[in-house]
Amino acid sequence: MGQDMAKLSVIIITKNEADNIRACLDSVSWADEIVVVDSGSSDDTVGICKAMGAQVHITTDWPGFGMQKNRALSHATAEWVLSLDADERVTSELRSEIESALNDPHGHDAFRIPRQSSFCGRYMRHSGWYPDYVTRLFRRGTARFSDDLVHESLIVDGTVGTLRQPLLHETFHDLEELLTKINQYSTAGARMLSEKNKTASLKKAIGHAAWAFFRTYFLRAGFLDGREGFMLAVSTAESTYYRYAKLLLLTKQ
Repeated sequence: MGQDMAKLSVIIITKNEADNIRACLDSVSWADEIVVVDSGSSDDTVGICKAMGAQVHITTDWPGFGMQKNRALSHATAEWVLSLDADERVTSELRSEIESALNDPHGHDAFRIPRQSSFCGRYMRHSGWYPDYVTRLFRRGTARFSDDLVHESLIVDGTVGTLRQPLLHETFHDLEELLTKINQYSTAGARMLSEKNKTASLKKAIGHAAWAFFRTYFLRAGFLDGREGFMLAVSTAESTYYRYAKLLLLTKQ
């Protein structure tokens, strides 16, 4: 970034992201600093990050998404921070908008960005997936991530503005990857609910799953996303069902 412009740190957490991380790093190569916190990748993620000039920190435990992102944040040194996932990409249009926001003396302390996600090769325009606003750009010292195991949020002490250009999210290239994520996230979700002393029943699991499908496919117009919209609605229902079914078994234990 230019000499007179506000400095930007990009923070990314990784584990076995060799297939994704190169494109992610390429999209933010213009940033002043890139910080990667890796939680024990067995592929070439760390090597790729180092070769592309990122500052890499390796951890041996997994405290959850929120706390891991706070670890990455603790290594950032620039005035502004942009938090990315390894499967996200910053377009040239979004870069320009970010740079303008950072150098506005009357601007906000943080910004939310619309995120456009792909599902099995199709960018979804409905189904509750767009615009999927995520608050990721913030002035360092004004925000931190919640300590949630999964689906963490950014807690901002200040005003939050909205950018217009979307962040691209290359998620779920195929159903194999989707099923793996459903298993991982439903387990983490069940643990979170259990820690909050929530309980579940088979009736509740089925009810929540049915509502998740109805909301995604009908209320959020998933039917306009074609066959991928239907597949997404089914997978959302499936993930919801397993989250409550796993909570039921945790409670029983």
